[in-house]
Amino acid sequence: MIIVKTREEIELMRESALIVSKTLGMIASEIKPGVSTLYLDKLAETFIRDHGAEPAFLGMYGFPNSLCMSPNSQVVHGIPTDKPLEEGDIISVDCGALKNGFYGDHAYTFEIGEVAPETKKLLQVTKESLYVGIRQLRTGNRVEDVGNAIQNYCESHGYGVVRELVGHGLGQKMHEEPEMPNYGKRGRGKLLIEGMVVALEPMINMGTKNIKQHKDGWTITTADGKPSAHFEHDIAIIDGKPELLSTFAYVNKALGIVTNEEDEFRKVPFVI
Repeated sequence: MIIVKTREEIELMRESALIVSKTLGMIASEIKPGVSTLYLDKLAETFIRDHGAEPAFLGMYGFPNSLCMSPNSQVVHGIPTDKPLEEGDIISVDCGALKNGFYGDHAYTFEIGEVAPETKKLLQVTKESLYVGIRQLRTGNRVEDVGNAIQNYCESHGYGVVRELVGHGLGQKMHEEPEMPNYGKRGRGKLLIEGMVVALEPMINMGTKNIKQHKDGWTITTADGKPSAHFEHDIAIIDGKPELLSTFAYVNKALGIVTNEEDEFRKVPFVI
C-alpha cells in the first residue's frame, strides 16, 4: 500500500532530504585522491548529528556505517574502508538521514581527479536518466512508465540497467511501497498518486546489467568488473507533478558545476 503524505509531512521530509543534500555537499568538498572512504564516513556521521538528525544507514539491517560508498565496479552498498581513493576512480556515495520521524535518502557518484572519458559519459548519462525518470512521476502514470523511460534512455547508450536493485517509496520507513524499478513496460505497475514520495535511483552499468553479491553480505559489483554509476533523488508528487525534495546544489557548489537541471522540478529555483 502506498502511504500518502500530507503537505506538512512532505515539508518535514524536505528537511530530512536537505540534510542529506548538505552532507553530500560536504563530502564533495573533501573527496579526493588519498582520502579513505572510512574517513569520509566519520565526517558524514558527525555532520548529520550536528544538524539534528541521525545517520539513517548506521545499524539499519545491520549495516556498519553511515554511508554506502561504492567505488568503480561496485554498484551499491559498499562498506567504507581505510583504503585511499585513487586518481581516476569513481565512487557512489549513498547517504540517509532521519529527522522528525522521516527519512531522507539520496546519492551522487563522484569523479576522483581525472577519469576516463568513457567513464565520465557513463556518469553523465546515468544522471540524465534520473531526470528522464522524474519527468514521468505524474498522477495518472504508472510505476513502470518511470522505469521504462530510464531503461530506454540508458540502453540507447549501450549501458546495462540493473534489475535486482530498485528505488522505493520513502517516509517514516526507509523502504515503503512502491518499489521503483529502473526498467519496465509502459502502462504497468501501481498508479502514481498525489502525495506519494519516492526515492528514484538509477543504477547503471557500463557493460552487462548482471551483478554479483559478495560474501560480506553487502557489497554488490558488476558481473564483468566494468564501472557502475548511481544517482538518487527524493521526489514528492504535488499538484500532480514531481517536486524535488533533495538537491545536488550543495554538491554542484563544492565542485564548481553550474546547471539548471533541477529547476523544472521546483516551483521556484533552489538557492543556497
